[in-house]
Amino acid sequence: MFKALVLEQQDKQTLSSIQQLDESALPEGDVLVAVDYSSLNYKDGLAITGKGKIIRDFPMVPGIDFAGTVVESSSSDFSEGDKVVLTGWGVGETHWGGMAEKACVKASQLVKLPEGLDERKAMMIGTAGLTAMLCVMDLEAAGITPEKGDILVTGASGGVGSVAVNLLAKLGYDVVAVSGRPENTPMLEALGAKRVIARSEFTDNVRPLDRQYWAGAVDTVGSSVLAKVLSQVNYDGAVAACGLAGGFDLPTTVMPFILRGVKLLGVDSVMCPLAKRNEAWKRLAELLPESYYEAACSEVTLEEVAEKAEAITRGQVTGRTLIRLK
Repeated sequence: MFKALVLEQQDKQTLSSIQQLDESALPEGDVLVAVDYSSLNYKDGLAITGKGKIIRDFPMVPGIDFAGTVVESSSSDFSEGDKVVLTGWGVGETHWGGMAEKACVKASQLVKLPEGLDERKAMMIGTAGLTAMLCVMDLEAAGITPEKGDILVTGASGGVGSVAVNLLAKLGYDVVAVSGRPENTPMLEALGAKRVIARSEFTDNVRPLDRQYWAGAVDTVGSSVLAKVLSQVNYDGAVAACGLAGGFDLPTTVMPFILRGVKLLGVDSVMCPLAKRNEAWKRLAELLPESYYEAACSEVTLEEVAEKAEAITRGQVTGRTLIRLK
């Protein structure tokens, strides 16, 4: 038997409960993992509260990422005792996820933890951190170097944004953070932001082209915030876009792209190829300082997840939230 957070639907309402389940209830997979930690992402919050149409088949165990130890494996790629991490692939949406003491998944969805990371640290990074690293890697590939100028990070108080601030600062970039919560300014400065701008400055008076301020940007918000960022990016700059917390629309024009050569880089961590995942996890292990793990994360039990899920959908959660399963 193992403990799990289970989502069920009654009268079109999503209900969550802690249940004891038998291993036979687990979905098919070739690797059985004893989960040590999962985490709470914005998408998890939408699924648990029912505020987003994330899950269509019930019952479902949410949790789009987890880290733990291999218990059984029918795959030659993994052996009992291997420390692994999983992010994405629809786990927690179409396949039972990480908010349980055990998970059964495909071997092709797992990454062995690189040297320097344990299960707890891996979930302090999680989907959010992996996404942030992929954004940084894409900006690097687009030729955006520290010498080219300031890098903007929107939604900097959130999971992806806070890791992006830390990674970029560690790589020598001058980072400017955008946040709607002024009380988080000290935290963002501790993570490496040289200054913090209020989000309100990016929601009004959006023009097709504005003054040029940023060599590049990581955008986690979308909508009018992304539109304004694009209008302010320097000639031949780039924006790595990975989120839609502010909406999935994009009220802009082609002018930043055809008059300034701005590149809009779409970043997806869900179906990211394994080779790129492995590279990203290796770099995360190398780049993130110990101070990141101390400053940007909180920890909850499975019983506290429902309350935290409501808070994260309201924008009231700062940094990463770990879920302790053991």
